[in-house]
Amino acid sequence: MRTTSSSGFDLWETVENLRDSFAPRMPGRMARGDVRTAILTALTEAPMHGYQIIQAVEARSGGTWKLSPGSVYPTLQLLADEGLVTAEQVAERKVYSLTDAGRAVADESSAATPPWESRMARDVEGVKALSTSGAKLAHTLTQFAHGATPEQTDQAVAVIDEARRKLYAILAES
Repeated sequence: MRTTSSSGFDLWETVENLRDSFAPRMPGRMARGDVRTAILTALTEAPMHGYQIIQAVEARSGGTWKLSPGSVYPTLQLLADEGLVTAEQVAERKVYSLTDAGRAVADESSAATPPWESRMARDVEGVKALSTSGAKLAHTLTQFAHGATPEQTDQAVAVIDEARRKLYAILAES
């Protein structure tokens, strides 16, 4: 049985959306500088075409970060314009290599934390725990949808609203 209010609000759809929001996901978009550093670092291994760069970064990140062609190819063009990489046509693909200047920039970047070691990638266990907790909350909301009284629903809303405020306060501390 689905519960839809007179205003068209579908509680089940809302609960499903909440569950989906806690499904395991890859980290969000990386900054342009991170894409640049990842490409330069990947090219320190060997000359590569764009798809090989995508695969190399995905492998180095343990599958947590996959560059998109829409971020790789424009960045390669910028790196070529800056004289950090050169492109050579091999069969039907462009293969990119580091120039001496590009190798120097890549070496400087290698001293820092690699871009694929994002905060999320470093704290996989914390992300899993957060996702599990969120899924349990979604399950509890489903139970509320089945049998809570209006008073219990009001109490639950107050608890969830307070929890949300406290979570934002925690983020504000850092």
